[in-house]
Amino acid sequence: MKKIAVIGAGNMGSGIVQKTAQEGLPVVMMDIKPEFVEKGLNMIRTTLAEAVERKLLKPEDVGGIMARIQGTTNLEDVKDCDLVIEAVFEDMQVKKDLFRRLDKVCKKSTILATNTSSFAVDELAAATRRMDRFVGLHFFYHPAKNRLLEIIPGSQTSEKTVLACKDFSKLTGKTDIFVKDAPGFAVNRFFVPWLNEATRIFEEGIANIPTIDKAAMDILGIGMGPFKLMNVTGIPIACHSAQTLGDKLGGFYSPSAKLKAQFSSGQLWNLEGKIQEDKIQAVNDRLLAGIFFVAASLLDEGVSDIADTDLGAKVGLRWRRGPFELMNQIGVEKAYQMVEKLLKAWPGYQFPKCLIKQKAKAKPWEILYVKYRLDGKIGRVTISRPDALNAFNETVVKHLDKAFRQAEADNKAEVIVLDAAGKAFVAGADIGFFIQCIKQNRLDDNVAFTTFGQKVLNRIDQCPKLVVAKMEGLALGGGLEYALSADVIVATPKVRIGFPETGIGIYPGLGGTQRTSRYIGKELTKYLIFTNRILSGEEAQAIGLIDYVVDPEKIEAFIQKRIAEKKLTPKKGKKTSALPAEWRKIKELFSDDHIADWLSNNYLQSSDELTAKVAKTISTKAPLALKMANRIIDQGFVLPLEKGLKLELKHLNDIFSTQDALTGLTSVGKGRPVFAGK
Repeated sequence: MKKIAVIGAGNMGSGIVQKTAQEGLPVVMMDIKPEFVEKGLNMIRTTLAEAVERKLLKPEDVGGIMARIQGTTNLEDVKDCDLVIEAVFEDMQVKKDLFRRLDKVCKKSTILATNTSSFAVDELAAATRRMDRFVGLHFFYHPAKNRLLEIIPGSQTSEKTVLACKDFSKLTGKTDIFVKDAPGFAVNRFFVPWLNEATRIFEEGIANIPTIDKAAMDILGIGMGPFKLMNVTGIPIACHSAQTLGDKLGGFYSPSAKLKAQFSSGQLWNLEGKIQEDKIQAVNDRLLAGIFFVAASLLDEGVSDIADTDLGAKVGLRWRRGPFELMNQIGVEKAYQMVEKLLKAWPGYQFPKCLIKQKAKAKPWEILYVKYRLDGKIGRVTISRPDALNAFNETVVKHLDKAFRQAEADNKAEVIVLDAAGKAFVAGADIGFFIQCIKQNRLDDNVAFTTFGQKVLNRIDQCPKLVVAKMEGLALGGGLEYALSADVIVATPKVRIGFPETGIGIYPGLGGTQRTSRYIGKELTKYLIFTNRILSGEEAQAIGLIDYVVDPEKIEAFIQKRIAEKKLTPKKGKKTSALPAEWRKIKELFSDDHIADWLSNNYLQSSDELTAKVAKTISTKAPLALKMANRIIDQGFVLPLEKGLKLELKHLNDIFSTQDALTGLTSVGKGRPVFAGK
């Protein structure tokens, strides 16, 4: 993915162009008239100016972004692009004609994609001679801001094309979900009926508009209810979307009489009125029933799995919880009853089989945050909890164990690749769990969680198959420890890795004090843990903590090529003589002779600039955590790894029972904590 093209310079097209250019990729924006292209460029300039005003971008960034965008009316200008995304208006014949032309113009390897929200991907793909290199990429408004991307393979889309689109998603900072080629795909399939059902509730006199909006906002944790949202995004869009779904899926999805009348009037919904508190529950039940029915139907039809459906709702619609999480929250039995009541008005629809089975189990839905997939000879284990930066909690670690066991047992998987969805690899552990354990005096639960986590990472470490960590984005604390359990780490220059634990009152507990020291020595391990220094990919590679650093657009191809050639080998660890000068000095400064002075803050007034700077940093960390980490590193370094890891577990209760641990953990996101040393 070196060059992208977008056909259509309207709201969606220009937004896709902007996001692509923001993330560093050259992009061609093509439309049929110069004034359309200029309008698209102006929309991008306006949005970028707003980002500068909100301090999301620096003024100097804008020039670079705009320089990566080529506006054109000549279709020939897209012929050398790796990916061409169609974002023209919803007219089947117009889209087919465009794809026929693109098929002739573009190089053989170019992937063609449609951003359609209403047409079948296969039908559009059939207009080309490259159905294996044709895919649906459904962006959500505004594409420069909304992170969700639905990847919709057609029946003949190749695995190579899907992986390339997944790479494009990562390169442009998107969170992707995989969806079957079906009406409404995944998110619109339940979002549009949610809007429509709100209008039916109003039409039937169950509640007024302000009540419906408030109920929806409260239950979903959103800033706008369905009526205000329609006023902002357009009632015609809501009506057209419902009509499109209704034409394919029947009456439940068709626009209500009230929605059609409002569309015909050309007026916005009247949001005025007194909230009817006694009607809130009835509104909630009705709105949720529609969501649950559609979400369960998607699962029955194999359109989207549980985790991706929920992720689509949380990322694309910014709901607090997805449909299946909501069912778990209120209880599957209650959800079943709500859907049952709803469908009495729609006797032609089949009750979702998966909901019947789940009710019979009398258990919550299992939402898998880690998935296993075989890709040729590569077994891919992917953590997919991007809304929480893939942070480890009890559930995620259990799912990781399950997925990795699948990969390990799969005879077709010769190599296992550890991957993650979204912008983070794994941004550490879920801090909230630790805080609860401390406040509720459940420190043994914390030990049990960490013990299990160590067992899972040990399984990865000891796996007879080659295990490769494909690291992109944040890998902090537990995330770095997870990567270090792999045989090989391949990262991008933009990764940010480190051990932040002593800055929040604790020490690394998933092998950070042990595996790290075996790769780069005690001295540099202590420096990283004492200072919480965050390293880039190149910095980590320079000291031997990462094996390979590869540009984002090349990392997948690099891994596949090296695996095929059997040339993906560990390079962790460096001789002192091979370290850059700065790191040789740091290694010397953190030798055993100096550690007591670091821990006693004796170097704060040092005349050496680097020493004084490091001392100041260390002085802000939790003293007890520093001392424990130092002792565990020293004692564990001379032991077999297994016994060294047990040392980390042995002192967990000691560190989590300190006042500093609670102070540090509760300070996350609130500013630098001040530690008492007790």
